[in-house]
Amino acid sequence: MKEMPMYQPSWRREALDNSGGQILDLETAVKDGILRGGGGFGGGGIAGVITGGGVGEKVDLKRMIEELDLCDDVPTVFICPISLEPMRDPVTLCTGQTYERPNILRWFSMGHNTCPTTMQELWDDEVTPNRTLHQLIHTWFSQKYLQMKKRSEDVQGRVLEILDSLKKVKGQARVQALRELKRVVSAHTSAKKAVVDNGGFGLVSSLLGPFTSHAVGSEAVAILVNLTLDADTKVNLMQPARVSLVIDMLNEGTIETKVNCTRLIEMLMEGNDFQSEMVSSMSLLVGLLRLIKDRRHPNGVIAGLSLLKTICSHKQVRNLVVSVGSVSQLVELLPSLNSDCLESALHILDVLSTLPEGRTALKDCSQTIPNAVKLLMKVSEVCTQYALSILWAVCKLAPEECASVAVENGLAARLLLVIQSGCSPTLKQRAAELLKLCSLNYTTTIFISKCKLTRTIQ
Repeated sequence: MKEMPMYQPSWRREALDNSGGQILDLETAVKDGILRGGGGFGGGGIAGVITGGGVGEKVDLKRMIEELDLCDDVPTVFICPISLEPMRDPVTLCTGQTYERPNILRWFSMGHNTCPTTMQELWDDEVTPNRTLHQLIHTWFSQKYLQMKKRSEDVQGRVLEILDSLKKVKGQARVQALRELKRVVSAHTSAKKAVVDNGGFGLVSSLLGPFTSHAVGSEAVAILVNLTLDADTKVNLMQPARVSLVIDMLNEGTIETKVNCTRLIEMLMEGNDFQSEMVSSMSLLVGLLRLIKDRRHPNGVIAGLSLLKTICSHKQVRNLVVSVGSVSQLVELLPSLNSDCLESALHILDVLSTLPEGRTALKDCSQTIPNAVKLLMKVSEVCTQYALSILWAVCKLAPEECASVAVENGLAARLLLVIQSGCSPTLKQRAAELLKLCSLNYTTTIFISKCKLTRTIQ
């Protein structure tokens, strides 16, 4: 059999398409959009040299690939078929297929003597640097990198203009400036850094105060929740007048403003300097529960439950949470919540059940037992754990009254399912203890019938 010649790509004119060894010349690459305008090979990006203001700066290809977030924009011809990542050192096999050098060498080191794409047996195991494809890749990424840097400079300049404007304007002009800053910060990571580096934290925070209109306040809060707040900014924002304004907007603003205010308060609670007095506000908790109950806006329900869960992690505030009627309101919401929200709501109820007032509120709510029983073995092991803990707290508080109601709602059969399931031993033990507690009000024969074993088996 005649030995086939090894493929050797030309430096100047050809590159291989990974889909089957198709020849790709530079002119076709430009025409087909692999290299898009903006300079091509003669307009500012040759072999990875990025020019700006007449000065050339060579940028490492690895750095460009890492900094650019291109996702699906990278041409297929630039992607290594093994790693599905852009190639930095493309090499071609005798079959005409091109790979990233470390990837194909690793393939060979595993004892393979085939082409990974075509599974052809190789008649020559040499790899040849595909310099033309490397040049195409470097040029393409250079152009993208240059565009990114240009956009970044434009964005930073725009941020500086807006921050300077905010120091001077008032009224509706201030609202418009804040709205523009919010738009830029939401769209560009570089804008966030520019705000931080140029004193934007202090400037935007200073606009929140006792005499701030809700129009200005809502835009300022929307900007702050898009930034990473440092310790000093958090302390600054936790001043009573500013917290009071945020709570007012949580009660009276648009749904977007309510969600942003909720997120901001939760961000402030993450710091070591947080004082529980900040959330010891009846107005805050009432506004939060109103947001959670508004089923028209799922994002508001999620944000509200997340903040309430964080608030309940502070023991000093739990009694106040119970006193505003949160227990009955959360219990009534349970059937309408999705799995993620259910876990948060049940977690809050479980925490509140550790208080005497919380257990009493759970017992007094007619929907606690039926809703909790339905959740056993229904959603997740975590939900089952919380629901079981809540039922235990209620039945232990008033066994004669509550245990009977629970059994009539099918608790015994559900508990048997938990015991027979693959749940954790701790969960099974708690289910067994609750089953024993519920059986005390019945004779053995009657209790077995209440367990509805036939239905359980089915």
